[in-house]
Amino acid sequence: MHGSCAARNGAGVLLIGPSGAGKSDLLLRLLDRGFVLVADDRVDISDGCASPPAVLAGLLEVRGLGLLRLPHLPRARLALVVTLGGRMDRLPQPARHPVLDLPMIVLDPFAASAAQRVELALDCAQGRREALAGAFAAGDMGTVT
Repeated sequence: MHGSCAARNGAGVLLIGPSGAGKSDLLLRLLDRGFVLVADDRVDISDGCASPPAVLAGLLEVRGLGLLRLPHLPRARLALVVTLGGRMDRLPQPARHPVLDLPMIVLDPFAASAAQRVELALDCAQGRREALAGAFAAGDMGTVT
């Protein structure tokens, strides 16, 4: 699959979007927040786990710098899909990736808080944080203003 993946405590976050959408850039910011590289540019997915293709293992393309070798995980169980770009609702409805059947959010990868939002979304997807409304709300709480 065309995408990138990082993991925190073994839980993988799959970043998907068209070329140039900001996947590698957001991945770099996630690494700065304690995530570990799993795969960049292409991700092999099997039985709910992500891994890098052998030829790309440990490689991250950083625009303006080039191709860098970094520490990486050989495999991570996917817990969240983040679609980059597209329409972002203020209080989105819960959504799941149609093929992977995982919680999915839409995110602007270039927002200053994008990495923090991914971290919060992963916490919600894993039940570590409670959402009262929006993408991870347990029930319909109505509109919060």
